[in-house]
Amino acid sequence: MLERMTKRRAFLRGMTGLGAALLLDPALAQARLPLTRPIPATGERIPLIGMGSWLTFDVSSGTGARDRLQPVLQAFFDHGGRLIDSSPMYGTAERVIGELLPRMKGRESLFSASKVWIYGQALGRRQMETSRQLWGVPRFDLMQIHNMLDWEGHLEVLREMKRAERLRYLGITTSHGRRHDDMLEAMRRTDFDFVQFTYGLHDREAERRLLPLAAERGMAVIANRPFDGGALFDRVRGKPLPAWAGEADCANWAQFFLKFIVSHPAVTCAIPATSNPAHMLENMGANFGRLPDAALRRRMARYFDSL
Repeated sequence: MLERMTKRRAFLRGMTGLGAALLLDPALAQARLPLTRPIPATGERIPLIGMGSWLTFDVSSGTGARDRLQPVLQAFFDHGGRLIDSSPMYGTAERVIGELLPRMKGRESLFSASKVWIYGQALGRRQMETSRQLWGVPRFDLMQIHNMLDWEGHLEVLREMKRAERLRYLGITTSHGRRHDDMLEAMRRTDFDFVQFTYGLHDREAERRLLPLAAERGMAVIANRPFDGGALFDRVRGKPLPAWAGEADCANWAQFFLKFIVSHPAVTCAIPATSNPAHMLENMGANFGRLPDAALRRRMARYFDSL
C-alpha cells in the first residue's frame, strides 16, 4: 500500500496542470467545481457568482485602463464565471466588455446579460441592438428592463424577441428599496424569467417579500450591490474575519459577504463588481466550497449587525 501511494504521489508531481490531478482525485475535482444553481424557467445551471460592470468597466480609451481590466475579466472566466451584467446606463462599460471579450480564454461560456433603459419601444429596440453590437454577441442570453423604466411597453418587445429566439431570457430590475412595492406588483402580474434587486448583509429587506415571491413564482434572482458600493469593506476594516467563517470556507470578507447572499435558496446569482484582479480572485473564491446553512447564516447576520 505504501509503495502504491508513493508511486501515485510521484506520478502526480510529474504531471502538469490541475486538470490531471482532478482526473485522479474525484474529491479534489468536486471541491473545485463552481457552485451553481438552476434557472427555474429551464433548469439551466449558472454559477452563483457573476460579475457586475457598473462604474468598474466605465473607463475611457487611450489611458491603458481598458488593458488593465483584461486580467480582471480573464480571472473571472478562469475561475468558472459565466454571467456578466451590464447596461447602457453604465457609460462605456458595454463597449469595454465587447473590446475585451475576444481576448478572453473561456469566453465561450459567457452568459450575457444587459438591460434596456429608455422610454419608448422603438428607442428600446434601437438601444438593445446597439448593446448587442457593442458586446459583439449574436444575441443576449438575458435582457432586463432597467429600474422598471417603461417596463410594460418594453415587456411586449422582449416577449416578441424571445419568441423569435433573439434572446433567451427576459427580466426586470430595481436597485431602489422604494420601488419594492412596484416590483412586487410586476412580479405578481408577469412571468419574468429573472428579477434583479439589491440583497446583502447590509440590506436584507428582500427577505421579507421579494425573495419568497420569486421562489413561489419560479423566477431566477440576481442580487445586485452585494458590497453596497464598497461600504461593507469600510465597515469591517481592521476587524478580523471570525474563525467560524471557515465553516463555510470563507477566507476573506468578500467571500463572507457573498456566501451569505448566495446561500439563500431563492438567490440564483450575485454580481459583485471590481476593477482589481486580486479582488476578482477573492470574489470568485465564493463560487467554491461549502455554503453556510440556515444556522450559520443567522450567525453571520448577527455578527455583521454587531459591528
